[in-house]
Amino acid sequence: MLDEADRALDQLPADEPLFGVKTSWRARKPKDIMSRVLTLLRENGPLRVLSTARVVSVVGDALSLVTLMLHVQSVLGKAIAVAALLLVGDFAPSLLSPLTGVISDRFDRRSVMIACEAAQGILLAVIAFTLPPLPILLALVGLRAVLGQIFIPASRAAVPSLVAEKDLGQANTALGLGSNSADVIGPFLAAALLTFMDTRGVLLVDAVSFGVSALLLLRLPRLMVSSEPGQSVFADARQGLGEIWRNRPLRIVFLGFCGVVACTAIDDVAVLQLTKDVFRASDSSAGIILGAVGIGLLAGFALLARTPKLSMIALLVTGFVLSSAGNLFTGLAWGVASAFALQTIRGLGIAAMDVAHSTLIQRLTPPDRTGRVFGNFYGGIGVAAAVSYIGGGLLLDAVGPELTFMLSGGAGVLTAGWVVAASRGRGVEWESAS
Repeated sequence: MLDEADRALDQLPADEPLFGVKTSWRARKPKDIMSRVLTLLRENGPLRVLSTARVVSVVGDALSLVTLMLHVQSVLGKAIAVAALLLVGDFAPSLLSPLTGVISDRFDRRSVMIACEAAQGILLAVIAFTLPPLPILLALVGLRAVLGQIFIPASRAAVPSLVAEKDLGQANTALGLGSNSADVIGPFLAAALLTFMDTRGVLLVDAVSFGVSALLLLRLPRLMVSSEPGQSVFADARQGLGEIWRNRPLRIVFLGFCGVVACTAIDDVAVLQLTKDVFRASDSSAGIILGAVGIGLLAGFALLARTPKLSMIALLVTGFVLSSAGNLFTGLAWGVASAFALQTIRGLGIAAMDVAHSTLIQRLTPPDRTGRVFGNFYGGIGVAAAVSYIGGGLLLDAVGPELTFMLSGGAGVLTAGWVVAASRGRGVEWESAS
């Protein structure tokens, strides 16, 4: 019976437009995609190496973030010092994104990733042994963050060289599931290690994790891409920015993603106020609600690995709507349990956004410019997040957390609507650049 149903599906017209994209019934048949993801990891050694290296590195990265935040808070006792640490680690590297992306398009991407991981390990060892005063610590953390900003575009741009184009979505799902699982595990591991190790010890564990990641990456093949010779670094940077602006589908993805982030990134701060001021709940309750996004992320990647595939632009829009609507309805939550459920839905949407944007960029960008596009993309997200922190903070003070959630989430849903309209516009071609 099932075989007859499959044959009937195969006889249906191959193409069906969805948000201006041609999809196929064959691509949408219910299949056990999880087994295909696992098979891809099992059979594709280089992808398995990259995934494992990212898990090891991200776990260590989360260790150092939690440990340094606690160290700065305990030594200085000032929230502004912790805020400065986060700002240096997250926002400052985004200002260099037009240049950091150039590196992975000019040099062997494997060598770039190995050098970045090794250098981050050395910097963390220096921090661990010296525990310097705040200005020097911020400089070292900022330098390490810049190295991370170089690594991420190189790792994302490497994926199309490791898998066939038809497997890009599954490969990005596998990478996202591994990295985000590590991001969730990292803080808990830090809490466990800090019970019997001091700050230096945990930071040294993190330094070792970067060393292990670099050793794993040695097993990758060389990942050179052909590029135009003789151009200056700044000319390459301009070309990377121009690629997003000239390529209309890329521009839609970039503006839509940054728009949603600018609308909704204030949610972590708003959750704290909602829990403490509105629900009159404890700090642990706030932590539980904040952790809901991580649980939703992991569930989202698992669902993406098991459910029928959508076109990537449809998946992106679905992610925008779920993540924004999760915030919008959190403003109407009546307690900790309902806020937890709604923030879990937000996490589901973020997982869809992660897989969709990575796959679209890899498909729509010429191979010799992929690193620059990813670099500029993540730089734009950093700027959008900073805008959200500033504007959302002012909005929180003016109208409170409930209305802030509803207004910011509603604005995110409207941004998703714009992406739908723009995606269906005349002349928008969602075809592979390769």
